[in-house]
Amino acid sequence: MKPSNTGFKRVLKATSYSWQGLRAAWKHESAFRQECTIGILLIPVASVLAESAVQLAILLAVCILVLITELLNSAIEAVVDRIGHERHDLAGRAKDMGSAAVALSLVLMLTTWGLLAGQRLMH
Repeated sequence: MKPSNTGFKRVLKATSYSWQGLRAAWKHESAFRQECTIGILLIPVASVLAESAVQLAILLAVCILVLITELLNSAIEAVVDRIGHERHDLAGRAKDMGSAAVALSLVLMLTTWGLLAGQRLMH
């Protein structure tokens, strides 16, 4: 059966669901709140550090990538926890992989910011 929401109505529904997801992450996930706060604090730093619009976009994009990854990790954890809290190798693996994805996104962010900051300081 085809969904009844099409066109602009579908876009409005999808926007509503996305907003609900962001609100849930803010309410229930301390790591998401911390990463949002860091991202907000880094916006003015990025505007000073960046020497071009492309550099600014890159600095902001890696911060947003951390948030995206955290949202996906939180979604994985919620689904695994919904299925059950008993210890299972696949559940543990899924949670560990989600955590690893967040860690890699943070490494990417730190590396990108470090390289651009270093380049800026050398000039």
